[in-house]
Amino acid sequence: MTAPRNRAAAGFLLPFCLLFLACFIAPIGYALYQSMLKVERTGALGLGSETQVFAGLSNYTHALEDDRFVAGFGRVLLFGAVQVPVMILLATVLALLLESASARGVVFFRAAFFLPYGVPGVIASILWGFLYVPGISPLVDVLHGAGWEVDFLSDGTLLWSIANIVLWQFTGYNMLVLISQLKAVPGDLYEAARIDGANAWQVAWRIKLPLMRPALVLTTVFSIIGTLQLFSEPLVLRPLTGNVDTGYTPNLHAYDEAFKSNNYHGAAAEAVLLALVACVLSFGFLRLVGRSGKGDDR
Repeated sequence: MTAPRNRAAAGFLLPFCLLFLACFIAPIGYALYQSMLKVERTGALGLGSETQVFAGLSNYTHALEDDRFVAGFGRVLLFGAVQVPVMILLATVLALLLESASARGVVFFRAAFFLPYGVPGVIASILWGFLYVPGISPLVDVLHGAGWEVDFLSDGTLLWSIANIVLWQFTGYNMLVLISQLKAVPGDLYEAARIDGANAWQVAWRIKLPLMRPALVLTTVFSIIGTLQLFSEPLVLRPLTGNVDTGYTPNLHAYDEAFKSNNYHGAAAEAVLLALVACVLSFGFLRLVGRSGKGDDR
């Protein structure tokens, strides 16, 4: 009986393993392979034939020595340090409000808050770009009429204008994940708390928030990874302002290296570095949360 069951289990797992190998492991391995190569050109002025030779870690060294690439990392880390907590806090507040006993119009507001997530990132950036450009934006005209001289695309405010786009687009998605976690909590638990005299604030603070912990961790990890992948928003806004250079974010720098400078091997090295930073931050956060959870249990 054991052998047929093992064969059946292997048969069910085989499609997943093949897809995992083809869509996940193979691209990572190919990126690592490309990052270890470089192109050498022969002939006068390098106009002869091209050959690929082993480069070792030189592509990684060049990437880390590129001031624009390193500055882009610092920019997205600052972006994430501000935007991720604000987005998770706002999503949590919205989830608690929509799941409160006195909430009205829950279905409408849940759909309204989630709707921006259905807008592609490029379209969302175009829409908000019109609201940021002076002379076109009614928002800028209203603020200027009120005596507030604002420039959403200036060097000091552009990063937070992009953060606003990301906040508008993904808060509703995170809210829905948190609401799904709340839906899994038995209603008897809330009823017992109310019988014991707990008010709405105490139920939210003592019961709902602790039980939302797995969903909060999940949404935070996804948000950290998404922060490092910031690309479409600055790319779309670049024609509208001179404050977005080719190294504004690591992804934008890798894109320009690959498709404008034809430095595919350098772009592969930058992609690998970006993936390593995302892994370190994500697993570091998970380990930090795990330690704090063990401390709470004690």
